[in-house]
Amino acid sequence: IDAESIVDQYHVLLNELEQYNPDLLHKNRLVAISKTDMVDEETRNLIDEELKTAWPENNTKYIFISSSTNQGIQT
Repeated sequence: IDAESIVDQYHVLLNELEQYNPDLLHKNRLVAISKTDMVDEETRNLIDEELKTAWPENNTKYIFISSSTNQGIQT
């Protein structure tokens, strides 16, 4: 969550994935956005709205997690 642009970072990862194995681009994705304990709920909601707009395609889902607080992590 501390990246300057989560959307830009995601596109960098997609580019690396395409270089590694283009077939993987067609699989469903789950993006874990970590360190969410670093932001307040209002900021997280703003990021959530940005991501809904940026990633409308069906094969990209995302979750917010924090390893410090176990937010979003099921045991």
